[in-house]
Amino acid sequence: MSAITADRTVGELVTESPGRSRVFEEHGIDYCCGGKKPLAEACATKGMSADDLIQQLTDADAAAFVQDGADYNAMALDELVTHIVSTHHAYLIRELPRLEQMAEKVAKVHGDKDERLGELAEVVYALIAELTAHMMKEERILFPVVQQLAQSDTMPPIPFGTVANPIRAMEDEHDNAGGALERLRELTDGFTPPDWACNTYRALFDGLYELEQDLHLHIHKENNILFPKAIALEESRRG
Repeated sequence: MSAITADRTVGELVTESPGRSRVFEEHGIDYCCGGKKPLAEACATKGMSADDLIQQLTDADAAAFVQDGADYNAMALDELVTHIVSTHHAYLIRELPRLEQMAEKVAKVHGDKDERLGELAEVVYALIAELTAHMMKEERILFPVVQQLAQSDTMPPIPFGTVANPIRAMEDEHDNAGGALERLRELTDGFTPPDWACNTYRALFDGLYELEQDLHLHIHKENNILFPKAIALEESRRG
């Protein structure tokens, strides 16, 4: 692996070693939607020393702290698409209805104790609607073309001109999702339930925390690995 330096982007560093994502998570540094920021800039926004963070990242590498043992950067594009759909899209399809039901119940039952719960439910509803539409567009429009590019030596027909067009739209929607996650974290005090919270309340906050973790990794795989490689492959096919 290359040396960790302050001028390298956050997304590049996580692409190289997925285990570094946990270090960034610990400090609230966005490595998915904010993956194009240099490490120095990301540290400056958090008021922390780049040298200190570099040391923590180095220690994480030394401990071989890997997210799940998979090297997403080494996957073929069609394999990565299949992985994203079967892992992250499947998780969202399974989990989002449960989170929606719990958010509605908690807001209804406990909204008088914490007025933020009403907004929390609204943010959850909006995020679910956007993610549901987002996954459909990826699976029906963008991903099939990326798979065709990966599986053919020639240039397949691209009905939307270039893969860069839907990719820009997907990245904009990723930014929206990232903003919603930030708001959820604010409204829940870092997904920390109050002492008086019931089990549904606690399960909701735990589920939202898990959603944040999964979406960060999901968006990272797309923004920092799949999308740039798809654009580069298309450009090489065009010659």
